[in-house]
Amino acid sequence: MENSNIITVAWTGILNTNPATVYISVRPTRYSYNLIKEQGEFVINLTTKDLVRQTDWCGVKSGKDVDKFKEMKLHKEKANFVKCPMIKESPVSVECKVREIVKMGSHDVFIADVLAINASKEYIDKKGAFDISKCDLIAYTNGGYYLLGKKLGKFGFSVQKKKKSKKAKNKSTKNKRN
Repeated sequence: MENSNIITVAWTGILNTNPATVYISVRPTRYSYNLIKEQGEFVINLTTKDLVRQTDWCGVKSGKDVDKFKEMKLHKEKANFVKCPMIKESPVSVECKVREIVKMGSHDVFIADVLAINASKEYIDKKGAFDISKCDLIAYTNGGYYLLGKKLGKFGFSVQKKKKSKKAKNKSTKNKRN
């Protein structure tokens, strides 16, 4: 936890479900690159609308020059399985152990096994699932930050049969009698 830093990463995602595997792409010139390479672990902390200024600031400033936790008044939280800290203010923190580093050109890809996913209780729904609509997550793309969270459908909705409303069912039944 002593030798830790915050790095903003635009390129990250899920690679596999079983085993749970993720990746982050990092330029070898970034201060955090060697920290991750030497420690063999990292935490992906999802960020929110309320943290957009801190997110941007941490992406612009280098950890070799400033203590980003201190400057942005963010708090380190002890992780369960890795030595590097989670960011307490983050609604979701994913603890990761590096499995492989793949050189890609401008960035190297850190492929990692997910050891734990930690979500703040306030963002868990009645069924025990993470509810993205409750925490105002943001994403970064093409130089801009964007708010996420509006549900547009669920997996398979495009091929499901539509349920008829009671009014439509009654009308259909009347037509069959006539």
